[in-house]
Amino acid sequence: MNKASMEEGLLNSSLIPEEKPEVSSINGGGCSKEVSGSSAITAVVVLSIFVAASGSFAYGCSVGYSSPAESGIMNDLGLSTAEYSVFSSITTIGGMIGAVITGKVADLVGRRGAMWFSQIFCIMGWLSIIFAKGAWWLDVGRLLLGVGFGINYYVASIYVAEITPKNIRGGCSSFNPLSLYFGMSVMFFVGNVINWRFLALIGIVPCLVQVVGLFFIPESPRWLAMIGKEKESEATLQRLRGEKCDISQEAAEIRDYTEILQGLSQSRILDLFERRYAHSLIVGVGLMLLIQFGGNCAIAFYASSILEAAGCSASVGTTAMAIIQIPFSILGVYSMDKFGRRPLLMVTAALTCLGTFLAGLAFLLQDFDQWKELSAALILSGLLVFSAGFYTGVGGTPWIIMSEIFPINIKSSAGSLVTLTNWFGSWIVSYTYNFLFEWSSAGVFFIYTIFSGLVIVFVAILVPETKGKTLEEIQASMIDLLH
Repeated sequence: MNKASMEEGLLNSSLIPEEKPEVSSINGGGCSKEVSGSSAITAVVVLSIFVAASGSFAYGCSVGYSSPAESGIMNDLGLSTAEYSVFSSITTIGGMIGAVITGKVADLVGRRGAMWFSQIFCIMGWLSIIFAKGAWWLDVGRLLLGVGFGINYYVASIYVAEITPKNIRGGCSSFNPLSLYFGMSVMFFVGNVINWRFLALIGIVPCLVQVVGLFFIPESPRWLAMIGKEKESEATLQRLRGEKCDISQEAAEIRDYTEILQGLSQSRILDLFERRYAHSLIVGVGLMLLIQFGGNCAIAFYASSILEAAGCSASVGTTAMAIIQIPFSILGVYSMDKFGRRPLLMVTAALTCLGTFLAGLAFLLQDFDQWKELSAALILSGLLVFSAGFYTGVGGTPWIIMSEIFPINIKSSAGSLVTLTNWFGSWIVSYTYNFLFEWSSAGVFFIYTIFSGLVIVFVAILVPETKGKTLEEIQASMIDLLH
């Protein structure tokens, strides 16, 4: 069978079962023998999600670390602005390295093995920062963190998607971004009261939790099927679904899916640039770049110095930012399937646009010695509005869309490219922020405002609504739009 016929088969696959009424339970006690492919969440699944999400929590700690640690590190080690910019941004270089190798690592050693492997880099990175006596050790530590989390976040996401029942997969998958934001909040809270070395020590804790927890959770049944271990795959699936659950239909679907995937595995990276995938690729890459250029990394990494420069208390501001992250993240999870991807993205992008505009206005008034007393209130309001928009939709929705718009035969390559693009955009923003701020404290935020505004236009013109559609319908529509 050639590649074109395989793709057509995927869009009209007989492997997709007819929709049937499903009975599920929420008591955690497994599922009825009559239920196939849909079940209650079991204790094993809960533990597995917790262990996977602990890696995302650790990633959030890394993202939130540099802002509260900035003044302490620069004072204790005598770093210049340029040196601290390298320290803050070099994690994104590591993330790009991790993004390139994550797919191969996950396929070679499994999902659990890849998460364990990633934590070697993360723990070594935190230790390097804790014992650092100069900029070099800080940079090495931050680079290692980037490599580790560049591998871990992607693998944790696909692991959760592969072990959870289809009827609760969306809610379970949301725990990874929620854990990331919670990790950031913890760093903002705790970083106001403890030394930067002890703050780095806290960052190791979730890494160790994942390392230990990985010994108690099963491997992905889909990965086991992919490497030919069908008996182990079925045994693992039974453990995940509960002893009373009939897994025969789901196990058969995994076997059939694996056969198709293996038939399409010879796709090359250059296949991404065929005309039929152009719309998907433009949406994935364009959305990631525009959102990164909207300034999130600059605000996350340098929130303390931004607040202080505007005359606002850094501890009050970062605490307020930490408080709103979790409820707005939960609101985003609820809104995703309630209102759809496009409306959520456009509304929240408008909020980030307003937030950076208020921040730019605060510094503009300060530059012209006008209403200085309002600068602190404006900058805090701007950062809070930006955070509300980012954590409700702009931060997580693009990743959901990315997982939906690429056909299965290019999903791995496309995912690596888009993830690499995201990390590259993060590096540009985090590295250039201090230099742009010295050039024009107001101008840098107005630049971010322009890019946030472009997100709204981009979504309105190019991004499809994927709510309520099967993956095959979404991918077919993406190709049809080119004709």
